[in-house]
Amino acid sequence: MTKRALLIALILCAGAALMLHYRVHPYMVPDPSKPGSLIFNPTKFLSFLFPLVDLILVTILFLRRKTAVYGYLLNGLLVIYGTIFMAHFSLAEFCAKSIPPQDWFLKSTLPDIALAWADFFIGKALYDLNQRVDRS
Repeated sequence: MTKRALLIALILCAGAALMLHYRVHPYMVPDPSKPGSLIFNPTKFLSFLFPLVDLILVTILFLRRKTAVYGYLLNGLLVIYGTIFMAHFSLAEFCAKSIPPQDWFLKSTLPDIALAWADFFIGKALYDLNQRVDRS
């Protein structure tokens, strides 16, 4: 029962991250030359790809005890890369838009980074649970 609850929490975190990334960085953007039509932006698609991999591949890897270690590793790599990319995005935005220091905390990507780390620790709990079951 605990494993199922952790797996659902992992899916919810990854799904929330996917929707959040699409809202902040939509890869289908309006075409200025043709009103009403959309064009594909490959740069913004990369920010959508990481949480998509997390939602689909990491979840699949955590479903089986034998592949949970790979899910844990991939989940950790995605969180580390995501933390670096999101922190860089925040810093670049602050410099480009001259955001005042009192807005740095609330207008940063810190809540998004916290969501990524919550996803990681849920994955860690799933991995630890799988390891404990293997030893008994």
